[in-house]
Amino acid sequence: MRIRAVTGYVIGSTAFLAVCVLAGQTWAGGTIDSAYVKSLAAPGNTVAVVEYYDPAGKVLDRKGFASPVGFRAVSPVDIEINPKISLHLFGLETCNGEMVNRKEGFAGTCADFARQQIEIMLKGAKVLFCRAFLTEREAPRQDVTCFGYYFYPGSLDTVDNLEEQLVSLGALRLAKNPDGTLMRPDLAEAEKIGRRGFGMWGDPRVRDK
Repeated sequence: MRIRAVTGYVIGSTAFLAVCVLAGQTWAGGTIDSAYVKSLAAPGNTVAVVEYYDPAGKVLDRKGFASPVGFRAVSPVDIEINPKISLHLFGLETCNGEMVNRKEGFAGTCADFARQQIEIMLKGAKVLFCRAFLTEREAPRQDVTCFGYYFYPGSLDTVDNLEEQLVSLGALRLAKNPDGTLMRPDLAEAEKIGRRGFGMWGDPRVRDK
């Protein structure tokens, strides 16, 4: 189920890309233990858990955090866990400058639209479950991929990848390596959805670039 949020490593990117390609949908598309993610929920708190992997995909460490007020976006692609740690949604970027999407009732900067969308997703999440390389463990800004657990009695009970959602909403787009290849080829299908006119892609000025 696609959540419509719209209202109106010291390791380099090449290594991160390699694991995304090797692990495929395991990292971004949804091959995770949803029951485990849901079990992390705690009444009265938003929970964040970051698991740290080796290049073979083995979990070597994990850290857990809880907040009674939830976690906030400090940029369109960064989530503050505490004053010392932020999580960076790897391989994504905003469009540049201004955008207009009349169907969604938005006119403003690309960054404002993206930040609005990530904040809505963070506010609704009961659990943030993220994955990173072990070399990210002590970094103040950690490259990650994240999933959110969303539960509304009688209507929604799902675990979704944040990057996939934000890209398919047109809030963010896929960044590229210097050679022009996508940093996150695993999310190419999500961007195709967004390009149908959602978010930034509803503005011809963005679409035609």
